[in-house]
Amino acid sequence: MGTERSSVEISEPLLESEKIGIVEMERVPEWKDQITIRGLAVSALLGTLFCIIVHKLNLTVGIIPSLNVGAGLLGFFFVKSWTSFLSKLGCSVQPFTKQENTVIQTCIVACYGLAFSGGFGSYMLAMNEKTYKLIGVDYPGNRAEDVKNPGLGWMIGFLFVVSFLGLFSLVPLRKVMVMDYKLTYPSGTATAMLINSFHTSTGAELAGKQVRCLGKYLSMSLSWSCFKWFFSGGKSCGFDNFPILGLTLYKSTFYFDFSPTYVGCGLICPHIVNCSVLLGAIISWGFLWPFISQYAGDWYPADLESNNVKGLYGYKVFIAISLILGDGLYNLCKIMAITVNEICNKSSKQSNLPVTADALDGEASKLLTEQRRRDQIFLKDGIPSWFAAAGFVGLAAVSIVTIPVIFPPLKWYLVLSSYIIAPALAFCNSYGTGLTDWSLVTTYGKIGLFIIASLVGTNGGVVAGLAACGVMMAIVATAADLMQDFKTGYLTLSSAKSMFASQLVGTAMGCVIAPLTFWLFWTAFDIGSPDGPYKAPYGVIFREMAILSTEGVSELPKHCLAICCGFFVASLIINLVRDITPKKISQFIPIPMAMAVPFYIGAYFAIDMFVGTVILFAWQRMNRKDAEDYAGAVASGLICGDGIWTIPSAILSIFRITPPICMYFGPSLIS
Repeated sequence: MGTERSSVEISEPLLESEKIGIVEMERVPEWKDQITIRGLAVSALLGTLFCIIVHKLNLTVGIIPSLNVGAGLLGFFFVKSWTSFLSKLGCSVQPFTKQENTVIQTCIVACYGLAFSGGFGSYMLAMNEKTYKLIGVDYPGNRAEDVKNPGLGWMIGFLFVVSFLGLFSLVPLRKVMVMDYKLTYPSGTATAMLINSFHTSTGAELAGKQVRCLGKYLSMSLSWSCFKWFFSGGKSCGFDNFPILGLTLYKSTFYFDFSPTYVGCGLICPHIVNCSVLLGAIISWGFLWPFISQYAGDWYPADLESNNVKGLYGYKVFIAISLILGDGLYNLCKIMAITVNEICNKSSKQSNLPVTADALDGEASKLLTEQRRRDQIFLKDGIPSWFAAAGFVGLAAVSIVTIPVIFPPLKWYLVLSSYIIAPALAFCNSYGTGLTDWSLVTTYGKIGLFIIASLVGTNGGVVAGLAACGVMMAIVATAADLMQDFKTGYLTLSSAKSMFASQLVGTAMGCVIAPLTFWLFWTAFDIGSPDGPYKAPYGVIFREMAILSTEGVSELPKHCLAICCGFFVASLIINLVRDITPKKISQFIPIPMAMAVPFYIGAYFAIDMFVGTVILFAWQRMNRKDAEDYAGAVASGLICGDGIWTIPSAILSIFRITPPICMYFGPSLIS
């Protein structure tokens, strides 16, 4: 899924389209036959599982790795197992094709994509009463009127009116983006390679081994998470608070919490991301916060609570914001420049004479034949432009009426203005994603937040800005996802119409499943507590951004603005240095957005992710082929197992069933 997840997006590696392999002349099913009842059932089941996983990551650390490998393997496994079971019973079974596999993958990704772009860990959570109180009821600009608590009814309704617009906004440009511009869409290409490999004899054998590997580590992760629960019967109890580096560092959140999810993230994320997160933790919790704490009573009142934004907590929040904004602004400008440059280059190349098939050798001629067949199948089942335009206008009209009812401060003309500029932003983001695999969803959302919040002002600007952020994120995210899925469908000989239909179905599933799975967390756990496991860091950050847009920076703690400006500039410079230095040097330069995450949350998850990256590094050194084949499966198993345990854990919490043992670590009693 090519989306920027709250803070960092981890995507599949760039894979050349030439490695897809020669397309055999197999029969391609009609587009209606590519969408099956069994496929939709598997999509709903796995969509639910991955929504839970995304919520857990979003509400804890805000880093969402690519889950495409896990979704692809599990989708293939479930349908293949079902068809094999029915065949053994002597039933007639419809063959499982790569087109159906592609539809399932598209449906799953569309479903759990809304667990992120729906704002359950960011703008939507920023509106609730807990976040309002966490910032401080007496904090300037933080008004009680700007509160809207989560509710299943309005969340599902809001997602239904905004999530489909992005799908209709760029449909007429599918041929331009995929065939004319030949955009790479690295994650879409990687997914196509994965699916194509499943449906070959050697690929199916490897997929079977990967599924067994995934199942093994899923079982281990689930069992371990269950075992840990029995020892967590109190505050700071259990393996989640194991002071493996000593009690002094434990107080600064440097400890290993034995989380399979974070270790799995470390296995999937590139080494530089994991190292950047650890570096950010060392800079903030190892040096910066202890340094600022020395000036308590001078820079800020010493008697404030730990979560008061006028104290040390304010430095944590706003310095993290400055790093995120610096990184986002730089990458936005960079990708816009790349987009404009590539469009100009493409238009200048249109005058070049095409090379005829006669001038090509045998291998090149075969590749050209392959491409023509892909083009033919991709264009066969067209989606009329009038249908896309009518869908966009109709949905926009409904949402222009509906959204002001859900969020009164966001007036209808502001929603209309958002929809006028949204298709242009969706195109820029989709094009940039196709070139770089970096989708700036939250950056575009923050632009909408700042503009609308500042226009509305102090009287309702916070809620209006956050809601506008949601509108923009939904459109930009779904448009980029759709184009990426078109690329996957193009390379797997899937119909464009079946891709569009599966996106619609997956989005509809997500509009219901994502809020329901979030409600499980909201009901069972203390979401947003700075001292709990579900800190929901971006709820506070997004609300502070909205307040900043309406009130300015006059209420920041002493020297906070100067320090923030320093980190903002540093973020720009680091990104610039990464781009202008040779790759052999730039690969060791940290990523500012990844560094920002632990500034607010703590260092513990950085330790876990670094353990994952060390395991992967050692594995690659010992057997690179095995690491390439199975690291994704191991990581997916660890993440899925821990995610599955969330369901029984939430049920136990709802029924007030607490763990029986508190395993606590303290200083020695022997003097």
